[in-house]
Amino acid sequence: MAIPPGVNAMKNLTLCITVTLCSVLVGCSGPQRVVRSSSTGADTARAGPLSEREAAQILGYHNEVRSDVGVGPLRWSGGLAKFAGTWASALAGDGCAIRHRSNSPYGENLFIGTATHYGVVDAGKAWESEKQYYRGGRLTESNWYDAGHYTQMVWKNTREVGCAKSVCSGNMIVVCNYDPPGNYLGEKPY
Repeated sequence: MAIPPGVNAMKNLTLCITVTLCSVLVGCSGPQRVVRSSSTGADTARAGPLSEREAAQILGYHNEVRSDVGVGPLRWSGGLAKFAGTWASALAGDGCAIRHRSNSPYGENLFIGTATHYGVVDAGKAWESEKQYYRGGRLTESNWYDAGHYTQMVWKNTREVGCAKSVCSGNMIVVCNYDPPGNYLGEKPY
């Protein structure tokens, strides 16, 4: 994947990627790439907020991952969850396309997987699995690519998260937004 022009000159550029991980597509804010899912179920799209249980589960998972590296816990944000829900609904309405919201002021991680097989915590597990690729140190053009979802989860300055989901064509999309965002080149996640 090519680095966007001018990245070296841009300070505090938020970068992340869309990768395929264990046959599950995940992504976060950064260069956009549209991925179409094959239709494996009903052609209807459903979107909605997470249940209280799902919200507690994904928040708890984020905070476990953050605790493992000594970073303080996140708070749940209803405003970010609503923001994420708007985008999850738009993606479902566009045939399960996975792409990032343009010009978002927040960090963003995306996940798509078979609705009957995956739950919202599986999104966090997929993002956290990138920890194996992060070798420490400041983010650079060469080390953010493989670990950007993970580093967004554990970004030391991030204080709030809000997530939502949608279901379309037999797939579940999870969108999590982070405030303040992370993944700034030249900075350490924690």
